[in-house]
Amino acid sequence: MSRSILRIAVASVAATALLVLTACTGSTNPTSSDASNGEPVAGGTLVYLEHQAHTTLYPPSAGFYPNGGLANNLFDRLVWQDPETLELKPWIATDWEINADATVYTFNLRDGVTFSDGSPLDAEVVAKNFDLYGLGDPERGLTVSEAINNYDHSEVVDDDTVTFHFSAPAPGFLQATSTNNSGLVSADTLDFTLEEFAPGNSTNVVGSGPFTITDETIGTSLTLTAREDYDWAAPDRAHQGRAYLDEIQITVTPEDSVRVGALTSGQADYIRYVEAQDEEQVESAGFTIYAPQTNGVDNHLSLRFRSGILSDIRVRQALIAGIDREELNEVIYTDNYPVATSILSQGALGYVNTDEYYTFDPDRAESLLDEAGWTVGADGIREKDGEPLTIVVSEAAAQPRSFEALTQISQQLKKIGVDFQILRADAGTFAEAIRDAEQVPVSNSMVARADLDVIKSQFYSANRNSLLNLNYEDSTIGDEKLEELLRAVASEPDPAKRLENSAAVQVYVAEQAYVIPLFEEPQVYGAADHVHDVSFESVARPSFYEVWLDK
Repeated sequence: MSRSILRIAVASVAATALLVLTACTGSTNPTSSDASNGEPVAGGTLVYLEHQAHTTLYPPSAGFYPNGGLANNLFDRLVWQDPETLELKPWIATDWEINADATVYTFNLRDGVTFSDGSPLDAEVVAKNFDLYGLGDPERGLTVSEAINNYDHSEVVDDDTVTFHFSAPAPGFLQATSTNNSGLVSADTLDFTLEEFAPGNSTNVVGSGPFTITDETIGTSLTLTAREDYDWAAPDRAHQGRAYLDEIQITVTPEDSVRVGALTSGQADYIRYVEAQDEEQVESAGFTIYAPQTNGVDNHLSLRFRSGILSDIRVRQALIAGIDREELNEVIYTDNYPVATSILSQGALGYVNTDEYYTFDPDRAESLLDEAGWTVGADGIREKDGEPLTIVVSEAAAQPRSFEALTQISQQLKKIGVDFQILRADAGTFAEAIRDAEQVPVSNSMVARADLDVIKSQFYSANRNSLLNLNYEDSTIGDEKLEELLRAVASEPDPAKRLENSAAVQVYVAEQAYVIPLFEEPQVYGAADHVHDVSFESVARPSFYEVWLDK
């Protein structure tokens, strides 16, 4: 049995045991006995079921939703991004100044903020946080945050003032300070190695947020406990002071049926990852579905143009024309997954509609493949020079119903003579294969971030390199124009020009048939009606700070 399968099996047993225990004992009730007037009540334990185990608490690696769901409740940030308007507002920083070319940022900090170990959150520790996130530390295995570009150094002006300097314009830095990737941790925590941020050490990671981790069973469960002295929420938040909840009991529950069954039977209060096929069951049982959008790069297929087959733009265009995304939505998803009209979601900053490039037209798809020299073989699969038109796509296990969606796409593409195969492999094999455009010419993924830099995060060679524009084997770049366009998004200080640069990237990847946007990806949660004031940060990670229970 592989380690990943074993981990899931262990988590499943533990989750089942917890649910049985909860059914027998019941959840802790709020301390107040009357919430009938709709006023929040303090106290109680929220039973929250998570689809997957977290992998690290190192903030720059908080992109994985189980990581970010924890970071959002453990770590404060300099700036708060309003999840509705996406406006950037004060939090730990009371105000800030940015020079004309976005190479110098100065933040003034709130007084009296402390980490959970009692140490002060002052300019010195803020500087130490961003020196690590902006520069990384390869010797300790700690990477640079993909949210931070062109970082040079920090300067402690005084106890409550810190300045950051950049080697080139960094217009996305202000928003970067609002993300979970920039969660503030204590000075001692900043000395950790990557292994010390890993599961098994979670109770030792110290933040300044409204909750701390007080108990952990690796890969299975975590207990978050409210800080009694917390009193520095972002001023624009509806609640101030200590969190309402006493505790959140988080249990990793991979099986969809177990999570949904626990919610609908009253054994859990709140769950993440209600699959599309389960939404109706949850709602018909009287529970609420929440489907906040992730406001970034849509769920899509990256067509790796450096692979032999996909180096021909006609083949890439044929794949686009051969996929019926409307049918995909109808068969696999729900209205919470709107068909994508660009590589960026409609709620994302800088969104431009490029849907004209993604029209379903199977006749055109077949003509394009004919032109490219791919002829239909006896088995219906096209071939060229004796080789079948076989294209491998990597499953995105973290994304909703990826395998089912890719299976549906495979059936669609078979009609135009494409053998579309899905890579499902153990973690080691998978990680190695997806770095090779010949082994995996197509990848399925998305990125959540409510800033224009998100498109650079996904496609730039020094970031996620989803298109494999950078060849890992020989370190060469395939499309330098794409690199230049992406750098322009992240380095232009003028807001209007930056929007133009983002639009240019969206149009370029559409014109070059580098991507197939599938749907705008939400995070879908289910909650009982006694769970009130559910909220999320700007890319749909849960916030437990304002949640209260009435039962």
